[in-house]
Amino acid sequence: MKIVVIGAGALGAYFGARWEEAGHDVTFYVRERRAAQLKEHGILLHSTQGDYEIKQPRVTTDITSIEKADLVLLAVKGYHLSGTLDQLKHLTNKGAKVLPILNGMEHISILQKELGESAIMGGLSYIIATLDDKGHVVHSSPFHDLVFGALHQSQQAIAEELALACSQANMDGRQSPSILEDLWSKYMFINAFSGITTATDLPIGAVREHPETFHLARMVLEEMKDLANKHGISLTDTHVDKAFGNLENFGYESTSSMHQDRRKGLTLEVEHLHGGALRLGDAVGLAMPYTESIYGMIKPFERA
Repeated sequence: MKIVVIGAGALGAYFGARWEEAGHDVTFYVRERRAAQLKEHGILLHSTQGDYEIKQPRVTTDITSIEKADLVLLAVKGYHLSGTLDQLKHLTNKGAKVLPILNGMEHISILQKELGESAIMGGLSYIIATLDDKGHVVHSSPFHDLVFGALHQSQQAIAEELALACSQANMDGRQSPSILEDLWSKYMFINAFSGITTATDLPIGAVREHPETFHLARMVLEEMKDLANKHGISLTDTHVDKAFGNLENFGYESTSSMHQDRRKGLTLEVEHLHGGALRLGDAVGLAMPYTESIYGMIKPFERA
C-alpha cells in the first residue's frame, strides 16, 4: 500500500514504521521542525513488542510532492485538525481514503463535511507511547492495537486491503464491522482515563489509592455511556464495567497521553475531548456534571 502519515508523533511514527517494516510504501508528512528531527535522528521504536529503526524515513513538508496515496493515517492532536484540511483535500482529490485515529467524535463529522462522507473511515488505536528527547518512540504497553472500519460502502475494499497490510505488520490490526460503537466505547474510556489522570496530575495507580477520587472516573464513564445512547449508539453497563476494569488493572504508573502532555508542559486536548463531549451533550439536552467538573479542572493547563 501507498500510505501517507500526517502527524508523525508517537502514534503516527509507530504505526507508520510498523507498516514500513512490513514492506509498505510509507511517507511521513510533517512540519519543518519535526522533519529536521527525523532527518537527523531517523525513526526508532523502543517497543515492548520489538525495536525497529528507519534510519532515513521518507519525509516531506510539501504535500504537493505526493502524487498518490491509497490511505492517509491522520494522527494529529485534535487542536491541529483544522490545519490539516488543505493537505487532506489534496490527497483525497487524488483518491485517497483518510483513517483518522484522533480521540473523540467531533472530528468525524468535521472531516466528512469538508472532504465528503466517502473519504472518511472510522479508526482508533489502543497504545501507550510517547516521544523521547530525540523524537524516538517509546512504546511501553503490551498492546499496540489499530481498529478500523468502513463508514461508507465505498470503503470496503480499502478496509480489506488495510486488514491485510496490518496482518503483515508487527501490530494488532483489526477490521471492525461496528466501528461507530468502537469509537464511542474508546471515547467513553479515554475521557475517564485522560480526565482523571490529567486533572489530578497523578498516574492511575495513585488515583486508585483514593476511592473517592477513583469514583469520579466511574461517573465520567456513566455520563459518556448516556451520551452515546443519546446519539443512537447502544453502549451498556457492560461497556462501563469493562472500561472501569481496565482502569483497575492498569499498572501503577500507567497514565494517559494528555497527562503526559501536561507533565511536559504541552498543549492539552481537553477542548477536543471533554469540551467536545459537553457540546455533544448540549445538542441532545444531556447534563454531564462530572465531565463538566473534570473539564473545568483541566482547562487552566490547556495551553503550552
